[in-house]
Amino acid sequence: MSLRSLFEWVNVLPSSIALRESLNAYPAILTAHVVSMCLFAGLIFFWDMRLMGLALKPVPVSNIQTRIFPWAMVGFTISAVTGFLLFYSQPMRYYGNFYFWVKNLMMILVGVNALVFHLTTYHSVATWDRTAITPVAARVAGIVSLVLWVGIVVTGRMIAYSGLAPAWWVGLNLE
Repeated sequence: MSLRSLFEWVNVLPSSIALRESLNAYPAILTAHVVSMCLFAGLIFFWDMRLMGLALKPVPVSNIQTRIFPWAMVGFTISAVTGFLLFYSQPMRYYGNFYFWVKNLMMILVGVNALVFHLTTYHSVATWDRTAITPVAARVAGIVSLVLWVGIVVTGRMIAYSGLAPAWWVGLNLE
């Protein structure tokens, strides 16, 4: 089964059609997605700014992690569920959308960045927890995360403007 066939199959599922044709479901899901992304992104930006040594310098990194991580995960979970529902309601709208694919690639990259950070640099947090200037690896992880999350938010917004895709993408004839 090709990727396009999978998207087409989801597109004709009764629950996908019902969600797509509902007067209120799509706007409600989209609103929940945006609000939860604001919660998540706002907290992650604080975390990244602390890792970069640009904000909250007197606050230990572990305190920020402990206090904001649960709330960030609430925002992320709601955002992920509502994002899936947005996709599920109109999969063929997203199939050929350049910004949808770029956003998903950046979400994979930001996940890899977080995983690498937590498996390597964060293990030594006890030695640099209270320092205003974090290790280079932590600063790089914060910069990469911040850049990727800004890119995710921007490309997420650009999904609505699929007609603005680069010419080379349009030339792929994915439709």
